[in-house]
Amino acid sequence: MTNQAQRIEQYFDRLWPLNRSITGPGFRQSLEILSEIAPFKNLEFATGRKVLDWTIPQEWRVKEAYLICPDNKKRADFKVNNLHLVGYSRPFAGSLSLSELKEHLYSLPDQPRAIPYVTSYYKDYWGFCLSDEELKSLPQGVYQAVVDTELTDGELVVGETVLRGESKKEILFSSYLCHPSMANNELSGPLVLAFLYEQLSKLPQRKFTYRFVLAPETIGAIAFLSERGKHLKKNLAAGYQLTCLGDKGKFTYKKSRQENSLADRAALQILKELDGHNIVSFNPAFGSDERQYCSPGFNLPFGSLMRTMYAQYPEYHTSLDNKSLMDFGRMEQTVEVLISIIRAIEGNQTFINRQPYGEPQLGPRGLFRSLSTKEPQKEEDLAIWWLLNMSDGSHDLLSIAEKSGQKIDALISASQRLEQADLLKKS
Repeated sequence: MTNQAQRIEQYFDRLWPLNRSITGPGFRQSLEILSEIAPFKNLEFATGRKVLDWTIPQEWRVKEAYLICPDNKKRADFKVNNLHLVGYSRPFAGSLSLSELKEHLYSLPDQPRAIPYVTSYYKDYWGFCLSDEELKSLPQGVYQAVVDTELTDGELVVGETVLRGESKKEILFSSYLCHPSMANNELSGPLVLAFLYEQLSKLPQRKFTYRFVLAPETIGAIAFLSERGKHLKKNLAAGYQLTCLGDKGKFTYKKSRQENSLADRAALQILKELDGHNIVSFNPAFGSDERQYCSPGFNLPFGSLMRTMYAQYPEYHTSLDNKSLMDFGRMEQTVEVLISIIRAIEGNQTFINRQPYGEPQLGPRGLFRSLSTKEPQKEEDLAIWWLLNMSDGSHDLLSIAEKSGQKIDALISASQRLEQADLLKKS
């Protein structure tokens, strides 16, 4: 394992035990830890504030929660596994029969050893989650249920940081930070996002401005858009939702609502150059915060990058989504793939051939071999021919890469050589 992969794992281990939700100390603590890598600043939205069609809820805090069984055993203890408590459970303390209690218990019969992840953010409710094996073993009798939680006026927090570039045009990376102890579906996205910031911050020059956002899923993205939506409609060139990036699966890309945005074209070109990937069309009926960024009023050029897609692996939204699923080397590779996507966007340009009538003589310019042999031409030499033919002001480098099958890096490098030879000019 590389030093970088080890660092990702170390941050994972620090973040794992925290009880994250859409509000509360777990989110803040997690954001503080990730701010050691990327300097996030807090955008705060007070309880009761209207954000688009939503209203910011009260802040939720948990002290303890558990069941005392008729045999005096403590079960479903929040301190043992924070998935035992239904998210946003209101306070409760009382005695119930097993039949009464079962109205507040959740399990997964098809996964008898897994604890499910269940929430009730916007309904006054309390409940517990257990493995189905444990649920079936509960004895008859009277139970004591203790849900020591607190719902108070407070804030919903969104973390944001920006790397300025030469242009006001932006590329946005977004992920969520609101699930309790789940690994691939929770921590992989924020960790990749933070380490991507770290890599981009080292670049001596950036064409675009880069914005990074960590928000509670759905309500957080909606709150963020209520604050930054107009700005993004004017300035966003491309955006990506990062989620489920920690497993060993091949990459999956979900297209933007626009289907052929700059974000889509750059991601698809880079993924095409890798071994195997899945492409999913935009679907508003399922997904993460790309649904908010791509909602019709905003319709931002915003795709989503994953490995195995959410809900497509059996551990999803259960206690089985834990560290055993994670491959920190693959997460490091994901950062590198995102850097490649960024290079494709930064290097994308439309050119005009200054010598469009016939092929220009390349040999005297040092752009073509002087000795003709049977050896195949180098990739960059092939890129030169494609650039000279397609650079008519209507084809950018990504479209030439798609049409020619040439790698985008080779086209970018060749275009720079042709510019220096005064054979291409920017459109």
